[in-house]
Amino acid sequence: MLGERIREIRKRKKMTLEVLAGKELTKGMLSLIENNKAKPSMESLAYIAERLGVEIGDLLEEVSTQELRGILEKAEKLYNVDSETDKYKLLIGLTEPYFEKLTQGYESARLLDIYSRSLYHEKMDGWRDISKRAAKMYDEMNLTAKRANIGIFWAMEKFVEHDYTESLTILLRERAEIESNHVYIDPMTRVDLDYHEAILHFAVGDSDAATLVMESAIHFSKEHRIFYRIDDLYRLAVAHALMTHDEEKKAHYSKKLKQYGEFAEDMRSTLFHDLFNIMALIYEKDYVKALEKIDQYLSDPKMTEVYEIWFLLEKGKAFYGLRRFNEGLSFLEKINIPSWVHHPFDFTLLYVTDSYKALCHFELGNGNEAIKLAKKAVENYSTLVHTPYQDFANETYNMIKAKIEVDLPNGN
Repeated sequence: MLGERIREIRKRKKMTLEVLAGKELTKGMLSLIENNKAKPSMESLAYIAERLGVEIGDLLEEVSTQELRGILEKAEKLYNVDSETDKYKLLIGLTEPYFEKLTQGYESARLLDIYSRSLYHEKMDGWRDISKRAAKMYDEMNLTAKRANIGIFWAMEKFVEHDYTESLTILLRERAEIESNHVYIDPMTRVDLDYHEAILHFAVGDSDAATLVMESAIHFSKEHRIFYRIDDLYRLAVAHALMTHDEEKKAHYSKKLKQYGEFAEDMRSTLFHDLFNIMALIYEKDYVKALEKIDQYLSDPKMTEVYEIWFLLEKGKAFYGLRRFNEGLSFLEKINIPSWVHHPFDFTLLYVTDSYKALCHFELGNGNEAIKLAKKAVENYSTLVHTPYQDFANETYNMIKAKIEVDLPNGN
């Protein structure tokens, strides 16, 4: 009730009835208001709120802005902790009791945003409508970065389902709406939108549009000295160069990635630069040097499972190149495509595993297993945009198939 709320805040601030009443109200009238025996006018309510140092809304609502701020602080800390396996369930439990009171202000919008994402991750109904409420509130407060982040979230929801066309459609629609309704787009938000637009154009196979957006974002970042997303953009540029065997661009952007890694002391950028360098060594058939570099990373305790599969794949390829087929298979067999892989570029690089496994089995005389794996690689690549990796898979399958068919009459 309003009266109890006024009394609670007054006592918390250690104010007497007389001090709060001041010159505009009598002590008696204020006592009646606090006991809900008198209803203050809007003028009196505004006066009381001013004296208490709070917003009128804090008196009318059961939950004050200060209380919501405390809840949001806890929610943000929990939301940003990756090690807590049940964090989304905990966030739902933290936010749900306040749900009906989240009607206005930044704290309400952000809590609705976090609540909706938590429901999404727990595969619970209703997250879309709650997310839309948060987006509308961000729009009303002109919080462009937060609003754009929700638009990206909606697009990436379809991306992880591998519905790349719908994902791009959503992102372009949301971007157009944000640019139409928000007078100013801050540089970091623009780069974030550019990056996601580029990866989605690549995902649907529109390399021209993707390259245009990606290179524009790189140029914009340099011009405004914004390092946010620059490492992601460089990695994307190198990956595209790998897909197209553009050696000049691969060397250029790989160098940029290394320079950024050294400048920012960013291990991930340095790691990916070295991985791309290892891929180049294997392409050039310098297998021994590639293995030396791979073993340096695989022996590093800082290496995580997220990056390990890429080095295991290159190690398997290197052993195949050295004709050490059993050793090659021992590493290639360890590779399983993780659940976090969603972009066609990543699938393109990883699907080649089956082609190399097929080649190893073929050299070891396991024809049936070789043809099965080679065919599997061809089928996997058939769902992706054409790249030289698909050509390699097709050539591998056709070579193995042809040789097996030739050997069959001889009983092999």
